Amino acid sequence: MKKPKFAHKSDRTAADAAEPFDTAEEAWFWAMSCLVAREDGARFVAGLGLQERPCSPDDLIVSAERMGASGRLKPPHLRVLAGYGRRLLAPDRRARGERKAARLWDEALDLLTTVWRRKGIVA
Repeated sequence: MKKPKFAHKSDRTAADAAEPFDTAEEAWFWAMSCLVAREDGARFVAGLGLQERPCSPDDLIVSAERMGASGRLKPPHLRVLAGYGRRLLAPDRRARGERKAARLWDEALDLLTTVWRRKGIVA
């Protein structure tokens, strides 16, 4: 029988301390801003941020990619999420050239909200 590894026990678990996002849009913009910062050379260490989150940025991106692979999100949804996510700006429904993107954005975030709410990522 293997000897169990020693680990310090904390008073609060990570799930208790983690603050879920208010919306899927907020979660997506957070993940994309972390991705851009990482590409610019930033390094992240869990637990050192101002606010502890219930997931990593990669969890959100992989979740969207898996939904794309399963067909729940279509390639146009993923393109809109990536493009507008990198700009940290949602498509403007009032702008004639962004209406289709806004519809795709809303559809994608609606699907992601359902999944992320079940996982405790979105409140």
